[in-house]
Amino acid sequence: MKDIFLVTGGARLQGSVKVDGAKNSVLKLMAAALLAEGTTTLHNCPEILDVPLMQNVLQGLGCAVEIDGPTVRITTPSSDQLSSNADFEAVRQFRASVCVLGPLTARCGRAVVALPGGDAIGSRPLDMHQSGLEKMGATTRIQHGAVVAEADNLHGAEIKLDFPSVGATENILTAAVLTEGVTTLHNAAREPEIVDLCEMLNDMGAQVEGAGTSTIVITGVDKLHPTEHHVIGDRIVAGTWAYAAAMTQGDITVGGIAPKHLHLPLEKLRSAGAEIESYENGFRVRMEQRPVAVDYQTLPFPGFPTDLQPMAIGISALADGMSVITENVFEARFRFVDEMQRLGADAQVDGHHVVLRGIDELSSTSVWSSDIRAGAGLVLAALRADGVTTVHDVHHIDRGYPNFVENLQRLGATIERSVA
Repeated sequence: MKDIFLVTGGARLQGSVKVDGAKNSVLKLMAAALLAEGTTTLHNCPEILDVPLMQNVLQGLGCAVEIDGPTVRITTPSSDQLSSNADFEAVRQFRASVCVLGPLTARCGRAVVALPGGDAIGSRPLDMHQSGLEKMGATTRIQHGAVVAEADNLHGAEIKLDFPSVGATENILTAAVLTEGVTTLHNAAREPEIVDLCEMLNDMGAQVEGAGTSTIVITGVDKLHPTEHHVIGDRIVAGTWAYAAAMTQGDITVGGIAPKHLHLPLEKLRSAGAEIESYENGFRVRMEQRPVAVDYQTLPFPGFPTDLQPMAIGISALADGMSVITENVFEARFRFVDEMQRLGADAQVDGHHVVLRGIDELSSTSVWSSDIRAGAGLVLAALRADGVTTVHDVHHIDRGYPNFVENLQRLGATIERSVA
């Protein structure tokens, strides 16, 4: 028996919703707690499945981890008590666990990290993580389905990433903070979650400059101390609510998020005809008419986020006119289009592009989620289909959206969780 969502189309979503801490930040912050002996406390953590999965990973390495609602406390042992072996089942369960590679290499001089699974969106190789650590003096190899890094003495280095990978930026950062000398990382990822990580590392006593720009300079220190940190709001969840308002011709106010973290997605909605109001810690999206077709291309931050690409396809399927959506970040992300076609969308995939011709209304059927964001995108699309749509494999959605069904119901949607 697996959970499904039954979604009835036709609702206009109205009301307010507050987003929790960012999934893409909290897991990396939890891993960064490995860098300092003692108890690090994280506030505003999202109550999603990935947090206890990360708890299992850290506990397997010798930490004590306590989850108390939105607060997570991680007590990290001394380096001789910390295990460097992250080759166990909990690590394989999801992608973000690879972010223990940097901290373990820095603290233990060795790390064995099982190659991760998780979402079905492309290959996501670890080449850049490995070459970054190698430039700092580590040796790395793939052995028995795990990445192995060994380093007697890491040293500062000049590192240039081929692509501004978030994961590689994080692992190089967390290794470099305890490394002798200065590490300069060129073409670094600029995502708000990277800035959040750098702020926490600096609170722990690290010396990191340039977070949020493409050049990050890390001056290594001898040791870090534990800290307390408030996780930034989840811009992808906030963006999902923004697109939900526009797709259902609704009116939603979203709190708990800095609008600058969603500048481009909100501008795209404005181009499509929405009225946008920005506040210090939130925004409002109101759409009074059918959206106008707009083109999208996904790019690393500050470009349009690949995680909102399903929402861009969803609104384009219903827009007035033709849209072209170009995926530049993850190659296997168009699986979602197959499901949209089942709902009646007029969509053609051509390599990295999807061409959509908007229609007035989608048509209800059974659809399957392939990853977190695709699942949420299907639910939004189902709100614009006639009749009842059954969304399968919703465990993906539960990994990224706390209280998704309850929030939708509060905004006026007819949706229920069931089993099939």
